[in-house]
Amino acid sequence: MPSTVHRTLTPFTRYTLTAVATLALAAPAWAQAPASDGAQGGGRLRALIAQKQAQAQAAALPTGVQRIADVPYGSDPRQRMDVYLPTPSSSTASAVRAPVVFMVHGGGWRHGDKAMGRVVQEKVARWVPRGFVLISVNYRLLPDTPVDQQERDVQAALMAAQQRATTWGADPSRFILMGHSAGAHLVALLNARAPQALREGAWPWLGTVVLDSAVMNVPAYMRAPHMPLYDDAFGADPTYWRLLSPWHQWTAGAPPMQMVCSTERADQPCHQAEALARHVHGLGGRAEVLPQDLSHGEINAQLGLESPYTRAVEAFMGSLDAEVARRLP
Repeated sequence: MPSTVHRTLTPFTRYTLTAVATLALAAPAWAQAPASDGAQGGGRLRALIAQKQAQAQAAALPTGVQRIADVPYGSDPRQRMDVYLPTPSSSTASAVRAPVVFMVHGGGWRHGDKAMGRVVQEKVARWVPRGFVLISVNYRLLPDTPVDQQERDVQAALMAAQQRATTWGADPSRFILMGHSAGAHLVALLNARAPQALREGAWPWLGTVVLDSAVMNVPAYMRAPHMPLYDDAFGADPTYWRLLSPWHQWTAGAPPMQMVCSTERADQPCHQAEALARHVHGLGGRAEVLPQDLSHGEINAQLGLESPYTRAVEAFMGSLDAEVARRLP
């Protein structure tokens, strides 16, 4: 009977139900209960509760890895980052400062946390023992903070991390941005506007890995059937859509970008990724698409496991810098 019902649903309905279930599982307990989202103080309290819940679920650290938790980059409780780095006694110690993977979690611009296992577990276990530093970032969330300000949070976190990088044995000029879902959209948008970020004080970064964002062209996505969560994020103003659209914001000189996309999703994120790649190529930039026969969640959780998928992401990472390539398996 369940399979019969599934076959009667349209692809978009199946995707909607799947995505809503995924978000429900990803959301902390407070997010699944009624709440007065209008009160900023209440939003901060919920953010603190979510943060503590995620930290309680954080996986044990692999041997040779240490974690510096809740490094601030702003005054809000959500403006914090966790830094995973090799222990001083680790055999990966090197006179050359470590490359950095700068990770931004997803959750529909409304939920999620930097300490969730699927955000960091496999990535930390694979890359930090090989001499990388991994920084996992929180940012302020809807409904209290609009998406354009979330992107500003990510840039502020990046700049703060680059300024402190040498204290962690890391190289501020060897950052690779990475994000999943909503976080993928935010890092893609920041990457698209890289020249502006550099003018505002950021160091150049090597490149960006986008893990399954469906909104590379926000106006095109919003004019098609879509889930309500995108209305919450992007509203109804086409001018705002363009402001938040990596396709429309892409600037010549932006760093290379790899877009991983799920071939299982009914909204076909690979179509947007491929269109953006063509657009970037037309501007003389570098962008590549990595389709994967994985679900939206698996693209995040399985990166770092030994697989052709992880190797393909690492091939892109290694192509950005010789020292990055030297430290990869």
